[in-house]
Amino acid sequence: MVTEAPLVAVHLEANVLVLTLNRPDRKNAFTRPMIEQWTDALDRARDDPDVHVVVVTGAGDAFCAGFDLSEPAPGETPPRRDPAAVELFPHRVAYAMQDLDKPVIAAVNGAAVGAGLGLALMADLRFFSDRAKVWEVYVNAGIFPGSGDTYFLPRIVGTSRALKMLWTGEKLTAEQALDAGLADEVHEHDQLMTHTIAFATALAARPQLIVRGIKRAVYAGERGTLRDTLGLVGAYTKAVAATAARPPSESLNAERKTGNPS
Repeated sequence: MVTEAPLVAVHLEANVLVLTLNRPDRKNAFTRPMIEQWTDALDRARDDPDVHVVVVTGAGDAFCAGFDLSEPAPGETPPRRDPAAVELFPHRVAYAMQDLDKPVIAAVNGAAVGAGLGLALMADLRFFSDRAKVWEVYVNAGIFPGSGDTYFLPRIVGTSRALKMLWTGEKLTAEQALDAGLADEVHEHDQLMTHTIAFATALAARPQLIVRGIKRAVYAGERGTLRDTLGLVGAYTKAVAATAARPPSESLNAERKTGNPS
């Protein structure tokens, strides 16, 4: 019996969960089943105490080429090529990412195009291969950027740079992405995963209540008032102090309870 390869390969080692988009023959263009597997993996990572950091990358020479428009919709023949219908599907990943208060790193190993770039933007950090290229191709294809790019991109590169990218569909090399603040680090292609996993492993070893609390506080600060943010900071300050004063077994249980998403 032949076992079909997963569309998203999952590997856990040293508290780092690596999710690999696994359609290299299609440049990891995603399908509905792929999004379902991806979302399910993120949901399970949220509740798994052994997962401290998540890394997302692509198999082969691309990170993600966006949505596979050749994919048939359920029960439809021939395939449906309606961008307005398919572009909304990645929202499930965005919501799962938002519910995950553990660090997420995108290891962009190659081209990240349109919605594929949008999915990388949902991560907390982006480490690039020096071979990576990214671009917002929507306007060139006559498609509205529907995968969250208009939300995430301005928060990362600034409003004017985001508008220029979205309006012109310009392509950025890895070094240009680094200059724009879109990439946090750029590494030689063959060393990308080595550096990414080393960073993720070191981060996974840090106090998880603090790491996860920092992520919550930073993103809450983007959406809320100073008073709301400082209230959250005060709550985490007390929780960390209380956890540090307890025996290790009690501290671990308190950390898991406080750190889990509400």
